[in-house]
Amino acid sequence: MTTMQDREKAFEAKFALDEELRFKALARRNKMLGLWAAGLLKKADPQAYASEVVAADFEEAGHEDVIRKIKADFDAAGVAQSEDEIRARMLEFLAQAVEQVQNS
Repeated sequence: MTTMQDREKAFEAKFALDEELRFKALARRNKMLGLWAAGLLKKADPQAYASEVVAADFEEAGHEDVIRKIKADFDAAGVAQSEDEIRARMLEFLAQAVEQVQNS
């Protein structure tokens, strides 16, 4: 019985670690995406804008809230970027973020 309990605890610990790494990677992806968008928007404080993008991800499950925020900001500023282009950047930054989190 102890072996099963040990195994269960190990699975729970791995799940918790995986979720923590996933959260860190998504937050890092959003920050990189925010910094990229801030450059296109010519924001005076790119870090502050990146923080806004990270915070936008907490509005609802998934990443559509982040895309909507950036797309609305692009449209308001006259920056020509489609949602598909934003999603493509998001995928690029996610790959980089996962690699950075795994190597840290």
